Amino acid sequence: MANPTAAMLVIGDEILSGRTRDSNLHYLAGELTRVGIDLREARVVADDAAAIVAAVRALSASFDQVFTSGGIGPTHDDITADAVAEAMRARIGHRADAMALLAAHYDRQGVPFNEARQRMARIPDGAVLIDNPISVAPGFSLGNVHVMAGVPTIFEAMVAGLLPRLTGGAPLLSQSLRVMRPEGEIAAAFGALAAQHPDLSMGSYPFSLNGAYGTNLVIRGTDPGQLDAAMVQLMKLFG
Repeated sequence: MANPTAAMLVIGDEILSGRTRDSNLHYLAGELTRVGIDLREARVVADDAAAIVAAVRALSASFDQVFTSGGIGPTHDDITADAVAEAMRARIGHRADAMALLAAHYDRQGVPFNEARQRMARIPDGAVLIDNPISVAPGFSLGNVHVMAGVPTIFEAMVAGLLPRLTGGAPLLSQSLRVMRPEGEIAAAFGALAAQHPDLSMGSYPFSLNGAYGTNLVIRGTDPGQLDAAMVQLMKLFG
């Protein structure tokens, strides 16, 4: 049986402007690989409601799971929750459980639970909260869309709490061989090997070292036996 599929939607003007370097995609890809969910697509959109709605609808219809990061804070440009609610055709408002979590958090800190902070308790109807053990303000899952914070430490904590709720498949395994030959010299033989193993994914990644050209050859798959057999053949070709 094929693994579940996934897409990620990274939201934020700060990513597209180059002000902030995204690390959440890299982290999520590794975690999904570990649990056997195949990340197939990633998009980055601005803090624009129409763009978020269109992307969420397209990705939700095309993949088993969709993960978003960014845009669920207390400021005017944090519009992800509203856009996801619109995309999934759900009403949104201040929800009692989220309000209680945040009210208790700010009471412990001795700071006002003001209107801006209350915006983080706006949750679509029917959504399941995603725990935030760092700053309390929750993410949420609505259908197959999982909405999480953009701050990397919080995003990673939310992913850790979310993944055990999702159905995964066989973890993606990989093995690699470093060859001190340029891609052009090994392409034909490597392509022929890939054709012999349609259930495996094979990729070549060139590099330069001290003026010499080489290639990292990587084989990926979920079946350890097939992976080992292909690596034996690869070693015979280029080892």
